[in-house]
Amino acid sequence: MNETNDGLWEVVATAAGMAQANIIRGRLESEEIPTQLQYEAAGAIYAITVDGLGEVRILVPVPDWERAKELLSRSYDDGELPWEK
Repeated sequence: MNETNDGLWEVVATAAGMAQANIIRGRLESEEIPTQLQYEAAGAIYAITVDGLGEVRILVPVPDWERAKELLSRSYDDGELPWEK
């Protein structure tokens, strides 16, 4: 677990780069689950994804961890999404 000024946070997912991390972050934040990203600066600056250097850890507050894990385990078909016509 990681402790920040806001309390305890736990890694809920690991992404292979910032693009994927921001998609996961957006999915969680759309459900009102706060997130923090942890990554090595060199991986983000140079977009390196070798040997875990571009790895980004997505953290959520401990009380939201189970709900976040459940949300990320879901997959959606186009028919299940509320598209406006």
